[in-house]
Amino acid sequence: MTTRRDFLSQPAPENYVAGLGRGATGFTTRSDLGPARDGPSEDQIKEALAKRAAQLGLSTDGKDGKKGKDNAADDEDDGRYQDPDNEVGLFAGGVYDKDDEEADRIWEWVDERMDRRKRQREERENAEREEFERNNPKIQQQFSDLKRALGTVTDDEWANLPEVGDLTGKNRRSKQALRQRFYAVPDSVLAAARDSTEMGTTVADDGVATGRGDSGDGTMTNFAEIGAARDKVLKSRLEQASQIAGGDSVAGSTTSIDPQGYITNLAKMQANGAQAQVGDINRVRELLQSVVKTNPNNALGWIAAARLEELAGKIVAARKTIDKGCVVCPKSEDAWLENIRLNHESPNAKIIARKAIESNPRSVRLWVEAMRLENIASNKKRVIRQALDHLPESEALWKEAVNLEGDPADAKLMLAKATELIPLSVDLWLALARLETPENAQKVLNKARKAVPTSHEIWIAAARLQEQLGQGAKVNVMKRAVQVLAKESAMPTREEWIAEAEKCEEEGATLTCENIIRETLGWNLDEVDDRKDTWMEDARASINRGRYETARAIYAYSLRVFINSKTMWVAAADLERTHGTRDSLWQLLEKAVAACPRSEELWMTLAKEKWQAGEVDEGRLVLKRAFYQNPNNENIWLSAVKLELESGHMEEARGLLDIAREQAPTDRVSMKSVAFERVQGDNEAALDMVLKALQQFPATPKLWMQKGQIYEDLDKIGLAREAYATGVKAVPKSVPLWLLYSRLEERAGSVVKARSILDRARLAVPKNAELWCESVRLERRAGSIPQAKSMMARAQHEVPKSGLLWVEQIWHLEARTQRKPRSLEAIKKIDNDPLLFVGVARIFWGDRKLDKAQNWFEKALVLDPDYGDSWAWYYRFLCQHGTEEKREEVVSKCVQSEPRHGEAWQPVAKNPRYAMKGTEEILKLVAAELEQ
Repeated sequence: MTTRRDFLSQPAPENYVAGLGRGATGFTTRSDLGPARDGPSEDQIKEALAKRAAQLGLSTDGKDGKKGKDNAADDEDDGRYQDPDNEVGLFAGGVYDKDDEEADRIWEWVDERMDRRKRQREERENAEREEFERNNPKIQQQFSDLKRALGTVTDDEWANLPEVGDLTGKNRRSKQALRQRFYAVPDSVLAAARDSTEMGTTVADDGVATGRGDSGDGTMTNFAEIGAARDKVLKSRLEQASQIAGGDSVAGSTTSIDPQGYITNLAKMQANGAQAQVGDINRVRELLQSVVKTNPNNALGWIAAARLEELAGKIVAARKTIDKGCVVCPKSEDAWLENIRLNHESPNAKIIARKAIESNPRSVRLWVEAMRLENIASNKKRVIRQALDHLPESEALWKEAVNLEGDPADAKLMLAKATELIPLSVDLWLALARLETPENAQKVLNKARKAVPTSHEIWIAAARLQEQLGQGAKVNVMKRAVQVLAKESAMPTREEWIAEAEKCEEEGATLTCENIIRETLGWNLDEVDDRKDTWMEDARASINRGRYETARAIYAYSLRVFINSKTMWVAAADLERTHGTRDSLWQLLEKAVAACPRSEELWMTLAKEKWQAGEVDEGRLVLKRAFYQNPNNENIWLSAVKLELESGHMEEARGLLDIAREQAPTDRVSMKSVAFERVQGDNEAALDMVLKALQQFPATPKLWMQKGQIYEDLDKIGLAREAYATGVKAVPKSVPLWLLYSRLEERAGSVVKARSILDRARLAVPKNAELWCESVRLERRAGSIPQAKSMMARAQHEVPKSGLLWVEQIWHLEARTQRKPRSLEAIKKIDNDPLLFVGVARIFWGDRKLDKAQNWFEKALVLDPDYGDSWAWYYRFLCQHGTEEKREEVVSKCVQSEPRHGEAWQPVAKNPRYAMKGTEEILKLVAAELEQ
């Protein structure tokens, strides 16, 4: 057995370095510290390389033996990497072909190209750097010549150099440092500062406790005044919010701005703004002087400099400045006019005007200003005539000349001459036609029409002339005008024609107004567009401007086109009712029912107008005609019943209801029949009717409500409870039915059951403000204010935009001092809610801010005139703080609006005891029952 060790376990030879044959060199690591040994020497490395080369048959320089001997002086690069055919290792086995040669040539070209571009870039950068250094030399380079010149300075010159002063402000800083020394604060000052923040309560002599704070200097803080100041701030913020909430969105809202005082304050603000803009007069004067020096031919600079001196109170300097400007800029009209203005009260004004006209003889403004400087009429005429000699084609000068003439004959001569010189002036032709007789005026207008065929004003003047002569209905001038203007492509727009018609109405030419609308309203409107809406909007705009004849003409033309439009007839009837006569309204409604015989609204409107005028028989006749056109119509039946009921014919009304239930059996007819019997006091007959009606119409909530109310009137609480309970099961979405059910249980003393009913109601009708508000009121009436506040928080989370909930919280769940902040918060969250507006008005009413309260009440009425509670609150307010005329005005508007809704209004209006009362009486009853 041999004792030779295996290869891996044999010791390394002396001076062995791993990888030395592959060109590696020895190195030392941290693990070699200690018994480390030196690496091989250079001779040992060369010997190892030579031994390795001999084994491979290569020379020591990496080439074969022969070449190694012949080329021993070549470079030390390994030949294997220079000869493509002798590559070994990673590149062994490859064949060097033409593609490799081409690739080598390409790479050599790329290398040369890159080197050339690099050289070019470096040369360019060097040139740019040298150019930059030459243009921007360093401070050292700038003073290099001066430094070299210091070598020529003699010793005497060095000795005579002056001493440099303290330019750094060292002494000033030291003095400030001395003044800013700190000293110890006395204990008395610290004690006073400590006591200044202490709070205390004192009782005044009158026994009223007032919270005060000691300020340390002997004065006391009055918290009542602080509260008043806070209230004032809240009021101002509330007013700002009211302007945002009801300024533009509520039509007809009033404002508390005094026009005259507003204009006065505006003038003061402008004056203060000008002073603030000018600021330092001297600084601005220097700027303006620089302007006129740099650009002396700019007249605006001279005018600005003169006005600056005028603002500074130096009128003489201002006149001198503008005189210089006129000398430098003699062709500037503005400069001369400014000079005349500054010297208007001076006798030199006329001299300045003469110089101005000499420099600008064709300036109309200067001639007119010179004329106005004259005080004698003859001198004014003389100036204007001289001006006309220079400018005979000026329309403004001819108008001034005509205005100066006191004799109409002389004025006509002037206008005749003016129209000859300026035949295209429409104003001059019209002025001449006004001064002539009607016969001559026709001739003048014919000449004007030929001279200016594109003027619609001349055609309107001709139409008004025909109306003045009584020929307006026979001679349709506007029809011919539309044809000619369309041919000349000078047809104005529809809006311009309406404006001309309103102008004619304002001046009393109503027939011309109607002719203009009739011939031009449908111009350039296609038959397929929304003409009806456009014309109704035009009519409403004319009504808002107070031009009722124009609106009436628009409706008349529209009804000829849309003769079967019910909305158009109703709008025209509203105009006649408000701004027309009774006869014109009746005539219009007769035409309406003839054009729209199936429109029950028009028939009932005509019958109502007849009945309100005292023509009861005429009203019956109208309804009889309506029956023939609309047999078994529910609304016409009920209108006939109302007519007989309000006329006092109870038996006739009962008979009509019986026939209506047979021929037009509807739930509404049944409800009116039940209500009629309740008004007559026959609850048994009413109960019998409602039971029969519920068999036919079980899903009508008002029938269930009537049934429960009848049982309540008969003191049958159990049956009423059963009726309501059955009703909410049959119609679970009826909020009034749930409310009646809950209030019945509350009156019976079952608050817990009432609360449970409201909980069920909120589940059946979610996010309903009335149900949430009733739940809050139930807790409040039960004396559980914390529970009411908790319920209100949940309610506002569910219905955050409800004015009813906000008013309930503000008036019943908040302290008096917190009402205004809550109102401001509510106005920011809710836009245009009449209940909230009434609540804010009541707050101002309680604070004796009567004007503001009235303003908010009127905003609420404009926003929703159908809400009766707003009218009642406003009437109660006027009963305390209004005049008799104002109360009568509010009552008349309320009667005209006929409100039907409201928490306090509906219980009174639908009470059988008040069924025969009118709107005015109900208004007074509701106002008396309200609680402030």
